[in-house]
Amino acid sequence: MGELIERILNHLSENAQASTLKLANIFTEDHQKIIGALKSIQANGELVSAEPQSQKNYELTEEGLAVAAKGSHEALIYNAVPENGIEQSELMKIPNAKVGFSKAMSAGWILVDKSGPKPLVKRKVSEIVDTVQNHLRSIADGDFSVLTDALKQEYKKRKLLQEVVVKSFLLQKGPEFSLSLKKLETDLTTEMLATGSWKDLKFKDYNLDALGAPLECGYLHPLLKVRSEFRQIFLEMGFTEMPTNNFVESSFWNFDALFQPQQHPARDAHDTFFVSDPKSTDNFPMDYLNRVKKVHSVGGYGSQGYGYDWKIEEASKNLLRTHTTAVSARMLYKIAQQKQFKPVKFFSIDRVYRNETLDATHLAEFHQVEGVIADYNLTLGNLIAVLSEFFRKLGITELEFKPAYNPYTEPSMEIFCFHKGLGKWIEIGNSGVFRPEMLLPMGLPEDVSVIAWGLSLERPTMIKYGYNNIRDLVGPKVDLEMIHTTPICRLDK
Repeated sequence: MGELIERILNHLSENAQASTLKLANIFTEDHQKIIGALKSIQANGELVSAEPQSQKNYELTEEGLAVAAKGSHEALIYNAVPENGIEQSELMKIPNAKVGFSKAMSAGWILVDKSGPKPLVKRKVSEIVDTVQNHLRSIADGDFSVLTDALKQEYKKRKLLQEVVVKSFLLQKGPEFSLSLKKLETDLTTEMLATGSWKDLKFKDYNLDALGAPLECGYLHPLLKVRSEFRQIFLEMGFTEMPTNNFVESSFWNFDALFQPQQHPARDAHDTFFVSDPKSTDNFPMDYLNRVKKVHSVGGYGSQGYGYDWKIEEASKNLLRTHTTAVSARMLYKIAQQKQFKPVKFFSIDRVYRNETLDATHLAEFHQVEGVIADYNLTLGNLIAVLSEFFRKLGITELEFKPAYNPYTEPSMEIFCFHKGLGKWIEIGNSGVFRPEMLLPMGLPEDVSVIAWGLSLERPTMIKYGYNNIRDLVGPKVDLEMIHTTPICRLDK
């Protein structure tokens, strides 16, 4: 660019004026490069004056270039006719045959002989001159002298020629003309102000239309974007968000309060992360704990329990919560302590931990989305109706429910939806009606039922954004650029 600027300035020093188009021909450079060099010169002051100019010109279209190279459509038709003639249907298989046949007939180059059993196209003259091809070749070489007004209209009508407007600049020396560019100052320093040297310096103009450097800022992870949509759906349905900031939970609230027996496989170290420090806790509501102990060991409230020796040592163990249902248990116990029961709807979306084997669809930590409704005389029908509305707002309308077993719900249902992309039914969540053995020890009225459901946040996020491996979404292998460029979540509500 610097060399091109120098050549332009030297040319102007020897000539009164010059067009940018002429300079492009002289320097054998692209015209846009000349314009770029001119912009750089103008940024350094009034070295050169540039007067905008425009002129109409003609150039061949893509079809016109093909004609110049291979011949006109009528000439190609003429050349395709053998001495003995050819059937017109065979001749019309040539590209652009309709136009070529008409023009060749008008020029008197061919004729249709109908004297035989079949009409044949024959040559009418022994040789031709392809004037159209010759004209277009001259135009392609820059010779426009062959173009009369009539030919311009004809070739434009045939879409062989097009009119273009070429914009350029007429350059002349400016009041500050110089053969070299002075470096413009970009910063006003304290030294310039102190010495007064700024008065003799030239400063670069500010480009107030420039966008500026992009600001560094945080980006929402795809999980957070989908979480925000889920949260909005719960709020639209009148739910209140539960506090879920206690990741470390006691076995009592995580298992025992949910009527999950102490010998259950989920309470084994192979399935649950137990905390070593502090290893246990004794912060329990003791009267409630004793009622839980009784219903586990000998039964109560119409249940025979599990019939085992319930130990407080097991209930005291601290662990990383395996589900947010532990939070639901705390909230239901808190509601039961009120003087008068009031129906409630709770939800939570937060992280839970399980000692899983890591693979493409499982991590040791994930997010659980949970909804809980406590009201008088709720039934399985109420649960199905609420689930249908909840998933409808997610854009999922094809649902099926399968009977299942959970220690703390009866009846229990697994939730399936039809995945159109996979073409099959997939499990998306679990649900049920909390057992009386869980609710009555809390102190809730006997005619109060609690329905609940839960699903993961990762699976719908993977489906929404097209991830096949959960480790591309969470963990050390996550591409940070993916977080920057992931679009916002829009569910088909």
